[in-house]
Amino acid sequence: MQTLVLNAGYEPLAVVSFRRALMLVLNNKASVIKIDPENPIQTVTATFDRPSVIVLRRYVRVPYVRRIPVSRRGILRRDAYRCAYCAAGAATIDHVVPRSRGGQDTWENLVACCFRCNNVKGDRLLRDLGWKLRAAPRMPSGPAWFAMGIEHKQEAWMDFLAVAA
Repeated sequence: MQTLVLNAGYEPLAVVSFRRALMLVLNNKASVIKIDPENPIQTVTATFDRPSVIVLRRYVRVPYVRRIPVSRRGILRRDAYRCAYCAAGAATIDHVVPRSRGGQDTWENLVACCFRCNNVKGDRLLRDLGWKLRAAPRMPSGPAWFAMGIEHKQEAWMDFLAVAA
């Protein structure tokens, strides 16, 4: 089980192991906001609540201005694992402007794509096929994109991630 770490402004910073979270709490560096009541931590001498969400006691600023590095996982996550052309489940990425025609590996030129559309499109431009994108690709923003490990969300985190979005 993992724990969502928030800064004092309740913005997501990272996802850490429950051991790291428990150490932050026991050392008075963080406070528990939500616990996982179904999975307490048992030791030989004590039982602890397993933290699901913790908040750091000191404010940690989230740097919003930095660019998020482009990655295959990031593109798929941004597009919710849906094809940018037909909305089917996506498992690959596609260059809107192919690299052979000057397209770059940027957030604005990469989209999630299903195998079928990727094979049909090949090395062509959208206007050659008469296709349109469902949404214009752009670099994602918000604190949830800076927090490491957010890909595997837990139900207890949703209130805090919704505020961050």
